[in-house]
Amino acid sequence: MIDSDGSQLGIVSLREALEVAEERRLDLVNVSPNAKPPVCKVMDYGKYKYEMAKREKEARKKQKVINVKEVRLTPNIDVHDLNVKAKRANQFLKDGDKVKVSVRFRGRELGNTQIGRVVLKDFADLTSEFGIIEKPAKMEGRNMVMFLAPKTE
Repeated sequence: MIDSDGSQLGIVSLREALEVAEERRLDLVNVSPNAKPPVCKVMDYGKYKYEMAKREKEARKKQKVINVKEVRLTPNIDVHDLNVKAKRANQFLKDGDKVKVSVRFRGRELGNTQIGRVVLKDFADLTSEFGIIEKPAKMEGRNMVMFLAPKTE
């Protein structure tokens, strides 16, 4: 058992611990139930719950949410257009977002999916400064999809 000021009171029976807590008008809180013997502390339970919620909120604040942004291309995209899209993707990667790059095939373009692979390879080369290939190019229906993840320093 631990007292409200943090000093150890030693191993005490449950009845004695409850009496001590009641005497001080505080609660008996089971701090670590898995320990042998279980550790209990005399404290204000409302204040304890508030502190735990505050810590949890602070931990949640420090987490970063990773979004997936999408960049759509066509197999016969021009060099300048590809550079513009790559510049935008680099911005997404700098911000810490993942980028889904997809090449959409329409009509007879489905017969030449190798052109899409070349376009995605060129795109990966243009974004190699800020991102790495997380999932390589793969056909999904009429689209060829590749995922880029931001580089970790």
